[in-house]
Amino acid sequence: MCINVMLQNGYHGIYRAISTSSSYFAVFRTDPFDPNESRFDKILIANRGEIACRIIKTAKEMGIKTVAVYSMADSSADQLQPENHILNMERILEAVSQTGAQAVHPGYGFLSENAAFVGRLEEAGISFIGPSVEAITGMGDKLESKRLAQAAGVNTIPGFDGIVKDADQCVKIAKDIGYPVMIKASAGGGGKGMRIAKNDDDARDGFRLASQEAASSFGDDRIILEKFIDKPRHIEIQLTLCKGGDKHGNAIYLNERECSIQRRNQKVIEEAPSVFLDEKTRKAMGEQAVSLCKRLGYYSAGTVEFLVDSQRNFYFLEMNTRLQVEHPVTEFITGVDLVHQMIRVAKGHPLRLKQQDIPIKGWAIESRVYSEDPYKNFGLPSIGKLYKYIEPLHIPNVRCDSGIDEGSEISIYYDPMICKLVCYGNTRKEAIDTSIKALDFYVIRGVTHNIPLLRDILTEKNFVDGNISTNYLSEVYPDGFKGRQLTKTDKNYILAVAACVYARRDIRSYIFLNERVSTAKHKEPSHWKIVLQLFGEEQLCEINKLNGKFQVQVGTETITVEDNINLAKPIIEATINGDPCVMQLVSTDSFGKFQISYQGTNFHILVLSELASRFLKMMPEKPKLDVSKVVLSPMPGMVKSVTCKPGDTVAEGQEVCVVEAMKMQNSLAALATGKVKAVHVKAGDTVGEDDVLVEFE
Repeated sequence: MCINVMLQNGYHGIYRAISTSSSYFAVFRTDPFDPNESRFDKILIANRGEIACRIIKTAKEMGIKTVAVYSMADSSADQLQPENHILNMERILEAVSQTGAQAVHPGYGFLSENAAFVGRLEEAGISFIGPSVEAITGMGDKLESKRLAQAAGVNTIPGFDGIVKDADQCVKIAKDIGYPVMIKASAGGGGKGMRIAKNDDDARDGFRLASQEAASSFGDDRIILEKFIDKPRHIEIQLTLCKGGDKHGNAIYLNERECSIQRRNQKVIEEAPSVFLDEKTRKAMGEQAVSLCKRLGYYSAGTVEFLVDSQRNFYFLEMNTRLQVEHPVTEFITGVDLVHQMIRVAKGHPLRLKQQDIPIKGWAIESRVYSEDPYKNFGLPSIGKLYKYIEPLHIPNVRCDSGIDEGSEISIYYDPMICKLVCYGNTRKEAIDTSIKALDFYVIRGVTHNIPLLRDILTEKNFVDGNISTNYLSEVYPDGFKGRQLTKTDKNYILAVAACVYARRDIRSYIFLNERVSTAKHKEPSHWKIVLQLFGEEQLCEINKLNGKFQVQVGTETITVEDNINLAKPIIEATINGDPCVMQLVSTDSFGKFQISYQGTNFHILVLSELASRFLKMMPEKPKLDVSKVVLSPMPGMVKSVTCKPGDTVAEGQEVCVVEAMKMQNSLAALATGKVKAVHVKAGDTVGEDDVLVEFE
């Protein structure tokens, strides 16, 4: 059987329980479990990774047995065939039958908004922990959902009332609406199948790429078009409703989440509540969201997403008829376990909560830790094996929702998310400060990750002031993310710590097993003269060790570092000039190449003795690759199409191939006009980062 099944309580490695440093909801709980309430005996989780772990956590607390499924890709298989995919409905249904599960929780993505799947479950007499077929169908199609929202009195964005047939029609409609426009998949969600067009060329390319991406992600390539609201905020309302909610008044909104920090229309940082909304706007948005759900006959948890302009005018964007990735921030400030409520509603219980029972207590921020390179378009996927992985769970009010462990493999077949790092505080500043500290102590080795970007955003003035929009990244980093920008003091601190690591390694080389301590101490050096190189700039440095401290002379400045550096630990909790400072020793080698993480960003320092530094200057330099003559893959992925062949003449900026990774389409273009010399790939090939795809003469 290609979809493998596990019956809890035996946890497979990828389905470990989520752990937290304190209680699951940090400080309070609004909806405690009722042990006398009837419940399912066993549910199957039709999902993987962190959301499967999240559901298992609540089910276990409710005393419900769970069945987890995983694909061959999660079993470290070399290849993932279509029949092995966790989207395979027939295999999931077979697993339900084999295990005797009474209900299915879909998590999010995959089968969570698949009406056909829900229909099959209903035919088999299995409860779906989510909304009805009608609700999923109505809200799953963006065009239909917009019509339903208008009928329910919900504010909507101006746009074309129909499906766009082709690229030519896309251009014509875009001109009629007026640029900029948003091109998006009718059946889409999660930022997939979406493109912004500012001119005719954008519209043609956007239609093609969005429809291809939509077909790949949802099996539905229909495209709709609407006006793009410039500099909007993305704010969503969390709802939970019971069956018959309209009759019994059991329909409540659990306040809002601010989700404006995005890249490629996918969320990066979310928070609850929003710093922008006032109580009047919050109430109006919540009531419109409830009105839509009542008209739809909706039940279970769901989210209505809005775009909000600078004057707090809000417009319906879409409804997600499922649990949202960012649901933990709502759980923190309201004390409501959304998975608990979904399971109760599916069992037929009414909500015990009323609108007046829902608080806004404190502040929560979720940082999505992704396996991707933030220096490439704010995040292109990275793959590999996590050879070291330590979550910062020793910090109070930190919650890590993840589905991986040290040794887990990150592949091209699924979303690149490693973990949802959720931090709580009594105020927004406390939540930000806790998030920063948690990111500094988060250890991830084996893949490139986006912690440098997350850490930088959390300290950036516009974010701290709450001055954000969905354009935040492009406006704050117009030339792309370059990493943490260092002050002179920052540079000296990094150099000083690198120097101390060098000295500590040198001291260790004088110590042997079974040697008398007095003899070893007698041989230890206490003075070093080295050359450090950061950003290509050389700096002579002297180090003296005295009374448990290192005195590091960097230029004209003397820096004191406590001798408490442990080379066996990835975290360096240094004390520099009396102040605490956290860094990470990412890697070192015998050639003097050190990699140190400071304030989220990795810095490469060359550390050599004076003699080695003189010899290095005599070595010839390796010639650099002329990238204008090649097209390299910016990430690991699969080639979807190739639009050139040897002998073709292509213009600068012309597309030559499309590479897909984690369901995102990426168009790759020639950097200069020239004739194609060789094409090294074809559609369907799997490629790695920096693989040469096309060569030019």
